[in-house]
Amino acid sequence: MVEIRYATMADEEMLLSRDSHIKKNIWEDSIRNNREIILLVDGAFAGWLRWNLFWDEIPFMNMLYFLEEYRGKGYGTQMVVFWENEMKKLGYDKLMTSSQANESAQHFYRKLGYRDSGAFFPFCDDLEIIFTKEL
Repeated sequence: MVEIRYATMADEEMLLSRDSHIKKNIWEDSIRNNREIILLVDGAFAGWLRWNLFWDEIPFMNMLYFLEEYRGKGYGTQMVVFWENEMKKLGYDKLMTSSQANESAQHFYRKLGYRDSGAFFPFCDDLEIIFTKEL
């Protein structure tokens, strides 16, 4: 059974022990603002999606991550569709995300209808591709 839900403070250990890309105080803000979603499979933690606002007005998916054993099973699509539907409910009509050019995630986002909208080199040598989608 798959459960997708907003993360709560009770999920802190489960999430922060696996996510080195966010500081605890920023994570707490993310939880208070319902900007972190988790996926459980048969009650076991499988992954998370975290988002924020680009330009303070466009939902931007910052992180979509699944534990190794849950990858390639369609959970990513379920999670993104859940997020997109939640964004529609909140009145948003545009979405954004990104992926490094050397990551396979770029193909996943394109398959879900996201289009390439630019790229840049942020503080490293890997090209970051920006994707956008209109709902």
